[in-house]
Amino acid sequence: MEFIHRFFTPPVTSYFLFGPRGTGKSVFTQTYYPEALRIGLLEPDVYREYAARPERLRDRLAAEPQTGRVVIDEVQRVPELLSVVHALIESRRKIQFILTGSSARKLKRTGVDMMAGRAVLRTLHPLMAAELGERFSLGSALGQGLVPLIIAARQPADVLRSYASLYLREEVQMEGLVRNIGAFSRFLEAVSFSHGQPVNLSNVSRECQVERKTVEGYLEILEDLLLAFRLPVFTRRARRELSVHPKLFLFDAGVFRSLRPSGPLDRSEEIEGAALEGLVAQHLRAWTAYRLGGETLHFWRTRSGVEVDFVVYGPHTLAAIEVKNTARARSEDVRGLRAFAEDYPQSQCVLLYRGKERLKLHGVLCLPCEEFLLGLHPAKPLPI
Repeated sequence: MEFIHRFFTPPVTSYFLFGPRGTGKSVFTQTYYPEALRIGLLEPDVYREYAARPERLRDRLAAEPQTGRVVIDEVQRVPELLSVVHALIESRRKIQFILTGSSARKLKRTGVDMMAGRAVLRTLHPLMAAELGERFSLGSALGQGLVPLIIAARQPADVLRSYASLYLREEVQMEGLVRNIGAFSRFLEAVSFSHGQPVNLSNVSRECQVERKTVEGYLEILEDLLLAFRLPVFTRRARRELSVHPKLFLFDAGVFRSLRPSGPLDRSEEIEGAALEGLVAQHLRAWTAYRLGGETLHFWRTRSGVEVDFVVYGPHTLAAIEVKNTARARSEDVRGLRAFAEDYPQSQCVLLYRGKERLKLHGVLCLPCEEFLLGLHPAKPLPI
């Protein structure tokens, strides 16, 4: 597949670029900074050299004074390099450092100086529908996801099946993040049932046959590896009693499908519905990250169980979004949105569904999900 222009706009200063494996960090930096000095810490010999002596970076730059940019791939593998990078930035040399990583776990665990504000933090996400344009297919996105590594492969299904094991081998097992890799594998499968739901750690603990505290640690690892994220409840000026538990999503719909077991007792529409909600979640998350406009992503759920899947809140935005995996919008589908609009009359409310027509139902705009995703661009407001 040819290079796809990404909506990510890089800073002009030094920055961290975090993102899950396969989201295109290396391709982006190679394309955007072809002249940069590159240090790829996934290469065994390069890793050994810099792990043994991080000061080698300073010596190398001293021998190449014309260097204006340095890209360090998978910087979390040698976190001690950050102290050297920090010192080089403090020395006022006009060098831009681009530090990519697929995990913040080791950097946090070792307590290494995260540049003390000298480098900003940015994230790269799976592809957005509008980045693909006419090549976007809702069906394919729900089945195989939008991780560039996977959709660019000759056999995407095979790569998707091996994606989780790649993380287990190269991030979890190799870095020694957990003692029992079998228990963590069971946790990955069990937590897939919580995708798009408020996560119940006690239930996951029983499924994995490990202690609840261990499950809490596993979930933190999953978030640090950028494979999952939690949405908080929207509570600003709340008029009702609200749920307090955040909702969990795996970072990509295809990765969710690869982890979620299915069998005769599982309804396909249940899995498809969770995948669709996750697909919208990953798009909204990318939109807020690339936009840099101060918008935040939440969900809304009352104690009585009335829910809205997503709430986008920002300086000029208050939008409530419900997602339904149905070809026909029904009155009961907008019940949560109508309740939200009662509490927040200034909000924009929209239902995303699998139909083909724009509709208004009890005053709520109903949009085809594919149309919404294709119209979602960080340079523009929400397409509602």
